[in-house]
Amino acid sequence: MATSIKDVAKEAGVSIATVSRVLNDIDVVNEDTKKKVLDAIKKLGYRPNIVARSLKTQRTKTIGILIPDISSQFYPEIVRGAEDVSNIYDYNIILGNSDFDIEKEKEYLRVMKEKMVDGVIYMSSSLQEEILDLINELDLRTILVETKDKEGKLPSVTIDNIAAAVDGTNYMINKGFKDIAFVGVERDAVNAWGDRFKGYQKAMEEANLTVSEELVYTSDLRVKSGYKAAEQFIKSGKKFDSVVCATDELAMGVINGLRDNGIKVPEDVSVMGFNNNVLSEIFYPKLSTISQPSYDMGSVAMRMLIKILNKKELDQAHFVLPHGVIERDSVK
Repeated sequence: MATSIKDVAKEAGVSIATVSRVLNDIDVVNEDTKKKVLDAIKKLGYRPNIVARSLKTQRTKTIGILIPDISSQFYPEIVRGAEDVSNIYDYNIILGNSDFDIEKEKEYLRVMKEKMVDGVIYMSSSLQEEILDLINELDLRTILVETKDKEGKLPSVTIDNIAAAVDGTNYMINKGFKDIAFVGVERDAVNAWGDRFKGYQKAMEEANLTVSEELVYTSDLRVKSGYKAAEQFIKSGKKFDSVVCATDELAMGVINGLRDNGIKVPEDVSVMGFNNNVLSEIFYPKLSTISQPSYDMGSVAMRMLIKILNKKELDQAHFVLPHGVIERDSVK
């Protein structure tokens, strides 16, 4: 027979109301009594009835996390950072993978609302107005990661993606490259992908270098898209001496595509990645890349959301974490 809250109260020598206060983290219980209750819970192996508790408190201690591509090396590290913090505060995670499909994103948000998540950490390939409207309509407390809404209404955790892409492109320019191609996701997106193209474009313009349409390729962030980009650049007949990529996966695809067409990296063409994922240091050649603190982005976002859920004031609504250029072997 399952242990009940009444059994816990009897074991600890307190009232059922006191056990309830401890379970709901209400501060009126003194530390000695709280320890007795927690010891009794541990001894008896008591697990609260989450459904009954959530009906009473209107909280489920569950957080929804929505990502655009689970196959990317970048997003799982953000989720790991968020989950590590959620475990500290006894929250559970529901994970959704949208596959860059806005309809799938909307469906996941509706399902998360139906599952009574307390809040959402949201990452997206494109933060469109209809998504913002749905978040507002569903009254989902939301933290944005890797992106910001235009008006800055939702709290966010990002790096300065424009500045990071400028730094990566300038690194190539300072190496003497002039015919620099770009591989990304969506150049006009209101998120990191759009900002990374803007940063590349800005650095090229400031250096009085031409952005050639034949040397800009956008699709999704998978390795095969980088491979296709390399093939397109070669077929275009346009001269290019280097490639700036919006992710490390794209950079790996570009390198494989160049290699299969007899072009050596970095001897013939240099390639810059973005994210500094776990494979970038063991891929051949080791990727020069822009680093961003993905684990920290997840952990900061979760701490922000838990503060909001506990009606505590945020230190700041928009965190911009540091980035850096990592020099390895894919740039000559």
